[in-house]
Amino acid sequence: MRGGFFCKNGTLVDSVTTYMVDLTDCIVIVRNVPCEECTECGEKYFSDAVMERLEKIIGKARELAGEVFVTDFSKQAA
Repeated sequence: MRGGFFCKNGTLVDSVTTYMVDLTDCIVIVRNVPCEECTECGEKYFSDAVMERLEKIIGKARELAGEVFVTDFSKQAA
């Protein structure tokens, strides 16, 4: 596989990461999110399916959360 979009030198490998988004009134942190990561520059890529699920998790967190919402990607049914 090709490397990251910017460096183009590394190899993309399956990995997991922590995804964070600041919604102004709330910070959402999602742990153990599957991704592909460039071995050279560390750039991370998410599949369309993962991004769709993240959007659902963030939407649900926006409804439920106070200032900070932390969850685990693998434990969400979203």
